Amino acid sequence: MTFYLAVDTATEACSVAVWIDGRARERFEPMQREHTARLMPMIQELLADCGKSIGQIDGLVCGIGPSSFAGLRIGVGVVKGLALARDLPVVGVSSLAMLAQRAMPADAQVAAVIDARMSEVYFGAYRRGDAGLATIMLADRVCAAPAVPVLPAGRWAGVGTGWGRYEPELRKAVAVEPARIDAGALPHAEDALTLGVPEFAAGRAVSADVLAPAYLRDRVALTLAEQAAARGA
Repeated sequence: MTFYLAVDTATEACSVAVWIDGRARERFEPMQREHTARLMPMIQELLADCGKSIGQIDGLVCGIGPSSFAGLRIGVGVVKGLALARDLPVVGVSSLAMLAQRAMPADAQVAAVIDARMSEVYFGAYRRGDAGLATIMLADRVCAAPAVPVLPAGRWAGVGTGWGRYEPELRKAVAVEPARIDAGALPHAEDALTLGVPEFAAGRAVSADVLAPAYLRDRVALTLAEQAAARGA
């Protein structure tokens, strides 16, 4: 019996999921700043529902961003702690890939965009690959909304909070007309499992020592001058 636990705290939601012999169960709660208080109780509640304990986990999957610095540190820190204490393998999964994976049953090509604040977005383009898994087409990046890359021709869906804030700019930049936009989409730990479990099977899991958030940028706030310019604009 294989038993994996996934955690995601990267955005305005906290989610945990378990994978037991090919079946996934998830707890997902939208929230702004309660991730620290809710994450471990959510893990314990889900494990109890499944009749499992932390000691039975075979490996861990973690959403690693890109997204908020504070949110990412919470999830990555908990996963590293659980894994190091029990010498368990881990797999990190892109938050943008998780967004794309949730859309894959209906959409073969997905432009995943998360609002990065400071007039920027986190952007990644994915296609439906082998076994229906989200496969990278254009690498995850952080940039201003008008600077996202042009998408290849074809039917596209747009998902993520970046579309909610910057839809006109994104539509112009990608140069395609999305067939569907879900601006309220947030990453789910269940989708991290869908993407992460094959990595265990392929032997690509790593030690918790090397698990790290994918921040994509090295600053978290605008300077005073930038704030003043943004207000003026």
